[in-house]
This record gives sequence, structure tokens and C-alpha cells, in this order.
Amino acid sequence: MVEGKSEITNVYDTATQNCIRILDESTKAQSQYAQSVSNIQLDYIAAAKNTIQNIVSVQRMFASNVNFPIVTPQYTNEFVMRSNDITDNLVNAFRINNQLTVNAINAAAENFRTFNRTIDSVTEVNTNAAKAWNSFVTTQQQQLFHQQ
Repeated sequence: MVEGKSEITNVYDTATQNCIRILDESTKAQSQYAQSVSNIQLDYIAAAKNTIQNIVSVQRMFASNVNFPIVTPQYTNEFVMRSNDITDNLVNAFRINNQLTVNAINAAAENFRTFNRTIDSVTEVNTNAAKAWNSFVTTQQQQLFHQQ
């Protein structure tokens, strides 16, 4: 009987250790992944800024070489004002979206912490129930053997 319990314990210990080892190994790469994503985002932003600057530079050069104004003076102020309004609205929308995203990620992290505490509590309750059941069964078995 003791050998059977030892084998069962060994199976559970091995399963636990192997699962944790797999998670630990996958965790090692997370910082590299995060850095790679961050680097590609920065490269994308630099490429986008460079593209915008070059396109506008070519348009400006084209407009100055042709004696035909691309934007007529009467609409220049209106265009600048509307463009600034649209840009301000987009920047505010990005800020709000970024804050909502950060809040959602923080809420998800808190949910994982709550889940972890719940698992600990459920495990404690189940352990106590198993101990109580084992105690009850052992007591019943002892009483049965004493009666025989």
C-alpha cells in the first residue's frame, strides 16, 4: 500500500514539475518577444515619419516650381484650422484608446491575480474536505474492525 501511494505521489510531482518547467521555459522568451515588438514598432514609426516628410517635401518642391498654387490663399487658413482640429481630435482619440487599453490590460492582470487566489482557496477547501473525508473513513473503518 505504501508503494502505491509513493508511485501516485511521484506521478503528481512529475506532472507538476514538468508543467512548471514548460511554463518557465516559455517565460524566458517573453522579454525577447516584447523587445522585438517594441523595436519593430519604433522602426515602423521612423519609416512612417520619413515617408511623410519625403512626400510633403516633394509636394512642396513641385508646388514651388509650378506657378500654379496648390492651395489658394483664401482657403489656406481654413485648411490649416480644419487640419489642426482633425489632428487634435485624432490625438485625443489615440490617448483615450491607449488609456482604455492600459486599463483593460491592468484589469486582466488583476483578474489573473484574483483567479490565482481563488484557486488557492478552492485547493484549501478541497484539501480540508479530503482530510475530513479520510478522517471519517478511517474512523469508520476502525470502528468496523473493532466490532468484528
